Amino acid sequence: MSKFDEKITLYQSEMKKLGLSFDADLLTKVTKGLGPSIYKADAETVSGSDEKELETVKNNFLIKKLGLSDGPKLDSALESVIEKVGKSNRNKYRAIVYYLLVKELGQESKY
Repeated sequence: MSKFDEKITLYQSEMKKLGLSFDADLLTKVTKGLGPSIYKADAETVSGSDEKELETVKNNFLIKKLGLSDGPKLDSALESVIEKVGKSNRNKYRAIVYYLLVKELGQESKY
């Protein structure tokens, strides 16, 4: 099993543990889009309590990558996703957060 497949398996089991249904194909595509960052411990997770990091997710992923315009809709989507993953959950994997944002904002067609 490749390292990438191991990560996908990890993210899928984390989604199941959180009780979230998911589209395995879309999760794989979103994860692929993250590139090598999924292999770096610090870059692999998102800090839900760090405003600066959430701003970065919003600017770099939602605005630049998905081409969405800034507004309260993006902030509430981010808040909703962090809530789903669990504020106290230490394993807020970037791939899962980004996947949930794509679903939350109906951006599946971008993948």
